[in-house]
Amino acid sequence: MKVESRDGDSVGSVHAFMVHKGTGRVTHAVLSLGGFLGMGKSFYPLPFALLQFDLIRDLYMVTIDKRVLEGGPSWANNAPVFDQAYADRVASYYGSSSENLTVG
Repeated sequence: MKVESRDGDSVGSVHAFMVHKGTGRVTHAVLSLGGFLGMGKSFYPLPFALLQFDLIRDLYMVTIDKRVLEGGPSWANNAPVFDQAYADRVASYYGSSSENLTVG
């Protein structure tokens, strides 16, 4: 699914949603940025609260600047273990509240 900035610039796409096992709520979206023909992509976990869905245009909008997103936690080849420490790191970077992954 396509992701744009508030200004209408293309940011990337939603690669995956991360769902809390205990609550079933989406906690993060993993955005895919860059690349060409599937090569060279980078993946950025983003707290789900920083996305807004546009029903009319059928896409997500990020509520932060693309440069902030590109400077955030990411990976290209091997995804990190998305444990509580990593979730806290992502939340800290974006200045959002940390999702407790252990509470069911």
